[in-house]
Amino acid sequence: MRPAFGGPRLLLRRLREVMAEQISAQERLDKIVVLIAANMVAEVCSVYVLRVDSTLELYATQGLNREAVHHTVMRAGEGLVGMVAQTAESLNLSDAQEHPSFSFKPETGEEIFHSFLGVPILRGGNTLGVLVVQNRAHRKYEEDEVEALQTTSMVLAEMIASGELSALAPPGQEPAARRPLHLPGEGLAEGVGLGHVVLHEPRIQVTKLIADDPTRELVRIEAAIEALRAEIDHMLDAEDVARGGEHKDILEAYRMFAHDRGFVRRLKEAIGTGITAEAAVERVQSDNRARMMRQTDPYLRERMHDLDDLANRLMRQLTGDKGEVRMDLPDNAIVVARHMGPAALLDYDRSRLRGLVLEEAGATSHVAIVARALGIPTVGQAANVTSLADPGDAIIIDGATGEVHLRPTSDVESAYAEKVRFRARRQAQYAAIRHLPAVTRDGVEIKLNLNAGLMVDLPFLEETGASGIGLFRTELQFMVANALPRTAEQLDLYRKVLDAAGERPVTFRTLDIGGDKVLPYMDVIQEENPAMGWRAIRLGLDRPGLLRSQVRAMLRAGAGREVRIMFPMVAAVEEFDAAKAIVERELTHLRRHDHRMPDRVQIGVMVEVPALLFQLDELLPRVDFLSVGSNDLVQFMFAVDRGNSRVANRFDVLSPPILRALRLLARKGREHGKLVTLCGELASRPLEAMMLAGLGYRSLSLSPAAMGPVKSMLLELDLARLAALLDDLIDQPRPGASIRQRLRDFAEAEGVTL
Repeated sequence: MRPAFGGPRLLLRRLREVMAEQISAQERLDKIVVLIAANMVAEVCSVYVLRVDSTLELYATQGLNREAVHHTVMRAGEGLVGMVAQTAESLNLSDAQEHPSFSFKPETGEEIFHSFLGVPILRGGNTLGVLVVQNRAHRKYEEDEVEALQTTSMVLAEMIASGELSALAPPGQEPAARRPLHLPGEGLAEGVGLGHVVLHEPRIQVTKLIADDPTRELVRIEAAIEALRAEIDHMLDAEDVARGGEHKDILEAYRMFAHDRGFVRRLKEAIGTGITAEAAVERVQSDNRARMMRQTDPYLRERMHDLDDLANRLMRQLTGDKGEVRMDLPDNAIVVARHMGPAALLDYDRSRLRGLVLEEAGATSHVAIVARALGIPTVGQAANVTSLADPGDAIIIDGATGEVHLRPTSDVESAYAEKVRFRARRQAQYAAIRHLPAVTRDGVEIKLNLNAGLMVDLPFLEETGASGIGLFRTELQFMVANALPRTAEQLDLYRKVLDAAGERPVTFRTLDIGGDKVLPYMDVIQEENPAMGWRAIRLGLDRPGLLRSQVRAMLRAGAGREVRIMFPMVAAVEEFDAAKAIVERELTHLRRHDHRMPDRVQIGVMVEVPALLFQLDELLPRVDFLSVGSNDLVQFMFAVDRGNSRVANRFDVLSPPILRALRLLARKGREHGKLVTLCGELASRPLEAMMLAGLGYRSLSLSPAAMGPVKSMLLELDLARLAALLDDLIDQPRPGASIRQRLRDFAEAEGVTL
């Protein structure tokens, strides 16, 4: 016959009293194991804590030999305790010693105990330790006892996560909950950021675990679930979602989970142990996360994010938290987020923002483009960072290498502090040359322009000494707006850009939307290959009203000065002719209505589609200039999706096929007497920029952060010697295809800093 235990509500109440006592961490743990053992009528209760060295240490026990505390240590995966920690699942055995994973620790004196119940101590799906009860009798623990122990483990999770136990351990053996973490990611925007974590969507902290009235908590969870279901149904019925697309698929997944009987049943069972509805949501989702984080199937791991979002929505229903993101920042803030739109980033106080870490964004995401424009060090693809980081944690990010150091050690902090000082010295050197023209050692000038797209970019013109704006991405204004910007709003922006540039030229690129650049207020068109689908000039020609309003705003903004307009994603001469006809039509409209005209209008094409390489002799007489969009040109030439990490680095851009295409464009431009510039990512990297200069490019457009390093490189370069080497490397390629190392060797031999 099973002995009666006191129940989780009584235990939680007593635990709360212990947590409030002004005693040492060890005394608190010792009291907790005594309380749990007494409440569950267990002869043994033990707490094992996961350490920074990935081992499990016995931190407190009632029933085992006290001398074993802080001496018994096992590897994760070793024994039954290690198995619970590794799998993050409870283990309930009537005879532990018969289990094949049983590991005997003689110093504990546990050989006389047979029944075993171990539950993982979880927080945000991450294992912090293991809580164990044991008895001499051969018996399996009942479901309500398992539930009680799981509920109790939540209290221990918060205690461990608080860092309270760290004082009990020597350096290198501290609890893993507060351990320093090195998280690899993808560098999205260069720079180093040192500061403290600010969660973009702060987790709702459950401050009350114990329910005063479990029946009322059941009513609350049922009402919250019904409200959540209604909210999802309402979003699915919205006009912009009902037509289909990725947003609809995500919401359909939410609806499926919200109606899942198993999910609802687990919530109600958790409440039955005596905890509040909020605590139940936290516990069930922590269990879900723990299981899904250990899945190797990427589809199942992706569903973990859906469940996270669903749990957060349910928590907001319970707490009344509307989920507004707070944009006020402390000093030296590093914002950490699952994902973020560019408008949200712009809402933060840039004077206090030192960096950005994202779980999901890639180099071509909208927020990454804006972060680079703002000069904010940014790392993407940092797996699980929002669950591992707590508000206020010390953090260091390296936007060049993609590394994130969470709760860094003092030596890591010192190393990065020195790196920041070194960057500051380099920036001072770059500032000293910002007003010098970029003239090579053998007297060739290369015009260095900026890539821009927002008002916040404009101060960089003076700060970097740029020759002008070689690419103004007009779509960024559309991406950060809540509704389609009117012609007057566009006119205001373009006029301010031209005013800021003064006598320096500005090249406006017409809207490059579609593909991966989806506007939140426009219909989502499902396409098999969106990068090669209905986007950029194709969309503009099919929706001429959109293109006409934009061109009209550019021409009116350029009254009395030069206007340069460039069309993206042109694949055929006929497309350029049709787009140019729209410009001519708008010029006629301005004349007819007596508007002040631009002094000069130059119209160009962005070379991104390989088909244009075979139409240059027909195209160049029609255009005033060409600008190479190297990002898409390389992507299409190699049939490689630059956003796909499996293939993005499969081919080197410094290989003969790409270099031949780039050289052809430069030569054809000179042959026809037309300027050919380049505004892709290649121009922002010193080695690649050196190659472009050697191929004959005399105008480059790059990010503000790259201006100093690229100009410094050009000032040290003997261009004639490089051009001769490049022709040899391109025309007579050696095995291995890429010429990257040969160019590095040339730079080192010539004393060129890269």
